[in-house]
Amino acid sequence: MIRVLIVDDELLLRSCMQQILESDPDITVPSTCDGAQAVRAVEQHRPDVMLLDLKMPDVNGLSVLRRLPGRGSDGHRPATAMLTTFSEDEDVLDALEAGADGFLLKDSAPEQLIHSVKVLADGGTVLAPAVARSVIGGFLDGAARSRPAAAAADGAAGGPGVALLTDREREVLGRLAEGLPNADIARELCVSTHTVRDHVSMILAKLGVDNRVQAAVMAWRLGLAPAPRRG
Repeated sequence: MIRVLIVDDELLLRSCMQQILESDPDITVPSTCDGAQAVRAVEQHRPDVMLLDLKMPDVNGLSVLRRLPGRGSDGHRPATAMLTTFSEDEDVLDALEAGADGFLLKDSAPEQLIHSVKVLADGGTVLAPAVARSVIGGFLDGAARSRPAAAAADGAAGGPGVALLTDREREVLGRLAEGLPNADIARELCVSTHTVRDHVSMILAKLGVDNRVQAAVMAWRLGLAPAPRRG
């Protein structure tokens, strides 16, 4: 059972999302809350996935993301997709730096919302096509070259991080950049999901990035996977 925490300042939206997600027998929503309660809710309910509103009046999603335990720490950090109504939002890049695992538009279709939660729970990434334009625009066109992931990618062609990747890790990185969850990568490469998780951990460490979305951006820039169309 996939446990999901929904964080948004609009009670009606939270209720609607909860109803949609719990229509799937594999998903449960133990709690919904606003930004001020989010970190405590994560500690209490230990969700597998968190859907986190990027724009909230009191404590916004970016602040919540920065307050969560770091990856690899003893604290719990769920896979997190940022919810936004804007396809061109400068905070998208800041959220990526802070460790967001994906971005969804609030008006996503119900089936897309359910699918996205399952992908996140399996270690995949989700990137709404409209939001992808912001990410690609910032990281591929050089508008945010001072940011960690972009800076790492600038020297990637001859940089030590990419040079350390094994052939198998490059294969995994390419599929990761396509947004495939671990189970699908494992199926394509005929390995276990545990092996894929180990490869992903090594890829992130060698590239010096914090999450799969940053690794995907680097793969796009290196030509290891086609970038989403900018529309």
